[in-house]
Amino acid sequence: MKRVIERLLNLLAFLLTTGRPVSAEEIRMTVAGYDQANDEAFRRMFERDKDLLRNMGIPLELRPTDAWEVEYGYVVPRDEYELPDPGLTDEERAALWLSVQVVRLGGQPSGPEALLKLGGGAMSGAGEPLAADLGESVASLAVVFQAVTDRRVLGFEYRDRSRRVHPYGLLHQRGHWYLVAAEAEEVRAYRIDRGSKYTAEGSARAFERPAGFRLREAVPPLPWQAGEADLEAVVRFDPEVAWWARRQLAEPATERPDGGLEARIHVANPSAFVGWLLAFEDHAEIVSPEDLRSQLLELVRGGRDE
Repeated sequence: MKRVIERLLNLLAFLLTTGRPVSAEEIRMTVAGYDQANDEAFRRMFERDKDLLRNMGIPLELRPTDAWEVEYGYVVPRDEYELPDPGLTDEERAALWLSVQVVRLGGQPSGPEALLKLGGGAMSGAGEPLAADLGESVASLAVVFQAVTDRRVLGFEYRDRSRRVHPYGLLHQRGHWYLVAAEAEEVRAYRIDRGSKYTAEGSARAFERPAGFRLREAVPPLPWQAGEADLEAVVRFDPEVAWWARRQLAEPATERPDGGLEARIHVANPSAFVGWLLAFEDHAEIVSPEDLRSQLLELVRGGRDE
């Protein structure tokens, strides 16, 4: 397959740079990859390549090579192959540049080639993506997206359980992709990279999204709210960090006499919650439940041992 792609690219480049109709014999003698031992082998290969180019949407025409129309050759009409100059302004090119930067496919940044063809970048930079890393699970994301689009039942493995859900939509939040779906009539959010074996099942239009459904409202805004646990944590924050904790908490907190805070926080994802509290170092203390308190203490002690 690699050789076929290389030969097609060589053929296309040759046809675009010559600017005139070229005969099959000239292509055979000039373009790398057509060095066949006999005429029949070349003819079969060239016929397949012509079909491949046309199937890719590349116009390939047969035109006379001279005014007498004695001999015919192949040409790719530039006016049908190339896009017209869109005449983008600097502001529009800047918006395109930003769009190119914000997505990674398979962990790799998008290339600048398409942007250069539209008039070049309106600003310079290191080319590093700014957000929306699609990660290495692009194939899984594609299956989920297709199931959402076709409204088909989606099956997958998640937290050691097999799931079958009605996928309502995809949402990117806090650096991760989330599937919002109905499982047993309960709407939940699932992190795509934590699932596996995604398959779209059954026929299209198997369900309808509820009227007035809002995708973003289905994903909790805080990381420890997205999960399947059901805990209430009591946490005390020292006065030094009370202002910062108050800004991040969804629930109201009680102010203590020393200026600190005591908050009762609903926790659906204990790991995410403990990870958040670690940022407060020794200025936040889990009072209850004991299991969650022990988890935080073990992480703190482990970090000190290192």
